[in-house]
Amino acid sequence: MGRGGMGHGMGAGEKAKDFKGTMKKLLSYMGAYKIGIFFVMAFAVGSTIFTIVGPKVLGKATTEIFNGLVGKVSGGDGINFTKIGQILLTVLCLYAVSALFSFIQGYIMTGVSQKMTYRMRKEISEKINRMPMNYFDTTTHGEVLSRVTNDVDTLSQSLNQSATQMITSVTTIIGVLIMMLSISPLMTLIALLVLPLSMVLISAIVKRSQKYFKNQQEYLGHINGQVEEVYGGHNIVKAFNKEEDVIQVFDETNAVLYQSAWKSQFLSGMMMPIMQFVGNLGYVGVSILGGYLAIKNVIEVGDIQSFIQYVRSFTQPIQQVAQVANMLQSTAAASERVFEFLDEEEEDQFAENPTPIEGLNGNVEFEHVHFGYHPDHIIINDFSAKVKHGQKIAIVGPTGAGKTTMIKLLMRFYDVNSGAIMVDGHNIKDFNRSELRQMFGMVLQDTWLFNGTIEDNIRYGKLDATHEEVVAAAKAAHVHRFVQTLPNGYNMVLNEEASNVSQGQKQLLTIARAILADPKILILDEATSSVDTRTEVQIQKAMDNLMKGRTSFVIAHRLSTIRDADLILVMKDGDIIEQGNHNDLIKQNGFYAELYNSQFAQASSCA
Repeated sequence: MGRGGMGHGMGAGEKAKDFKGTMKKLLSYMGAYKIGIFFVMAFAVGSTIFTIVGPKVLGKATTEIFNGLVGKVSGGDGINFTKIGQILLTVLCLYAVSALFSFIQGYIMTGVSQKMTYRMRKEISEKINRMPMNYFDTTTHGEVLSRVTNDVDTLSQSLNQSATQMITSVTTIIGVLIMMLSISPLMTLIALLVLPLSMVLISAIVKRSQKYFKNQQEYLGHINGQVEEVYGGHNIVKAFNKEEDVIQVFDETNAVLYQSAWKSQFLSGMMMPIMQFVGNLGYVGVSILGGYLAIKNVIEVGDIQSFIQYVRSFTQPIQQVAQVANMLQSTAAASERVFEFLDEEEEDQFAENPTPIEGLNGNVEFEHVHFGYHPDHIIINDFSAKVKHGQKIAIVGPTGAGKTTMIKLLMRFYDVNSGAIMVDGHNIKDFNRSELRQMFGMVLQDTWLFNGTIEDNIRYGKLDATHEEVVAAAKAAHVHRFVQTLPNGYNMVLNEEASNVSQGQKQLLTIARAILADPKILILDEATSSVDTRTEVQIQKAMDNLMKGRTSFVIAHRLSTIRDADLILVMKDGDIIEQGNHNDLIKQNGFYAELYNSQFAQASSCA
């Protein structure tokens, strides 16, 4: 089943290595949605403008009420409610249009961000199938999954929030500043004087809280990793009585997380009260100066009310711009990781003039093959062998000898450095990779079954197979009788880890899958070491059925099972040091004979 833990993905405060380059690439990637983004900007600006104009118009209603009251005291007509009603109706229409525009831009932006996320995930999914195997051999599964899930989600959410927020915030700052200046340049100057004070206080808090946020995210990752690890190995923890040690480590990590989280949340929570305090100082100054200017008939009474509303509206978008700037750092970091993955080197999937696989028998020839995972470290030196259709080839050797490497070369997971591997006289490089792999069937020691019915898992070898063909393959694999004993038979659902069937039963199901695929060439990694003797006999019978009439490459662990092989390749330290059939290799009294006799001696001592 799967390897590697789930990656922690983006951490708080993580920054891109090349912010400008990544943002440029992201904007280029978003070019496909430029029409939608244009309308988002237009509606966001429109919504903001209508909101900004509102307080100025509403101030006229306040002035009208004030003038009416003053006029009534002086013997005038009093308050003109008709005019006030018209003003309020105008304000209502302005805010209604603003809300409508805001809804439209939010709807469009959500569509754009989700389409981009869908496209990104689709491209990553397709990219995975074009990646060379050496990438996955050197990268954890969790790291790849983190880019598909965490990084793409971070990108989607931050874009959806930050793009429109940046537009509205900048428009609000500019618009509000213009409206404030139109009322009174002097009052605007007083209002702006409090900004440097608030910026100094906020920057001091951010600087102090940043290290606590970083620690909080780091230790949150430690706790998640520990919980995942302990949960996965819960039985082992109990078996070795390590519960107290596990709890102690968790408590220590949790204590650090508590302190970091408490301090970071406390400091960040101080920002709003401080901003409100500084803002209130500004309101006091504006109110006193506004009252003085109103007495001097420089401005109207309603202008004071409008101006106070604008001051309130001015500080909020400045905070939002600062938040968006911080959010863009994580957006750039997530984008960089996604684009790095999408820019990874791909293996060539198609040959120039591909050889069709129809009519091929399965004759395989190795011609002076040289290979190394690194060019300066060759592990297979000048290997040659001829394998005829229907022959059984065994690959034996100690752990780490390079047995699996031979299989990877056959399947073109890796290409040879020099020499060639031929199938029926055609170089495997002359086939399209996907078609070449159609000729192979694999039954590996590490069984892979997915969350689905038993029938779906067997049918994975041939997706258009009928139920009767699935049953026939199951019978050939000696698994049909077992399936019939299950609650829902072939419709029983295997869980995520396929742990509701035994290891031997999983192996038989993978053999049934290979039988159904009906490949020309078989690759078998004997998986009988972890099952009981009776199940081993069943698996061996199923594998014998599978190998009939097919070219078979068997990675052998128990040498007693491959004595009838037509050719045995003996590997040590990456090189093929001996080859021949069982009797010839025993007579040579070399490394194979030593391996075989040691296993026989172990079996005798156990008996």
